[in-house]
Amino acid sequence: MQLLDGKKTAEDIKSEIAVEVQKMKDKGEKVPHLAALIVGNDGASLTYVGSKVKACERVGFESTLVKMPSTTTEIELLKKIKELNENDEIDGFIVQLPLPEQIDEQKVLMAVDPSKDVDGFHPENFGKMALDMTTFIPATPFGILELLERYGVETKGKHTVVIGRSHIVGRPMSILMGRKGFPGNSTVTLTHSYTKNIEEITIQADIIITALGVPNYLKANMVKEGVVVIDVGITRVPDENTDKGYVITGDVDFDQVSKKASFITPVPGGVGPMTIAMLLKNTLLAREMKRNK
Repeated sequence: MQLLDGKKTAEDIKSEIAVEVQKMKDKGEKVPHLAALIVGNDGASLTYVGSKVKACERVGFESTLVKMPSTTTEIELLKKIKELNENDEIDGFIVQLPLPEQIDEQKVLMAVDPSKDVDGFHPENFGKMALDMTTFIPATPFGILELLERYGVETKGKHTVVIGRSHIVGRPMSILMGRKGFPGNSTVTLTHSYTKNIEEITIQADIIITALGVPNYLKANMVKEGVVVIDVGITRVPDENTDKGYVITGDVDFDQVSKKASFITPVPGGVGPMTIAMLLKNTLLAREMKRNK
């Protein structure tokens, strides 16, 4: 069994990006600038956005953090997005989800300029991804592809089972794993909460990508020997034996499933760090696309 080490791989990618940014500086070019927009005081979101800002510093990007109160109206948020769209200094920006209930998430994602949508959530970018055109791939799926590629995990002709059909992970993953090229060229089964006898499907899988958010859902009796397992799930499970009072748990019963797997991602330290690294990669791409225009 080989661990797909997202933490180490993400550091490698950041080092590579830092080299590219230094070349830009040496030529006197503008360095990439990423902005993050956050509404409200959700603890997990604040932590996540903070780590994005730190990652920007690490690679030499400029970064801007825009904080708005949880009482922000939809109109106020859309006005702020318009400002970011029109600000030439900013190459890419993200709107941190979830948003307060008074704001229509879909309307907000639609308002982001597709050329600055480094999260890859805008329908224009999603459509381009589905058609194999150059675009921003959502950061988590992009990170998974990068892990598979860098560890040389064979995907051609394999049976990939995706568990979960979210717009952020499951659905794009099902498209990307079936595309021509590497990683890709696999036969994909997309499963979800209405899938019957799911273990009959997972037991046949060569590659399982699970993004369900149910702790320890995937058990050893649901997988075959030599399976490749990508665990996107991340849930805080209460545990009084720890200082924090909780442990971070994935969708996979790691202790048991890892005994049968050929490759597996840990939680934490697997897909999570890759997401931020690929967000930086998308921002670098946004800068390059702008420069080439």
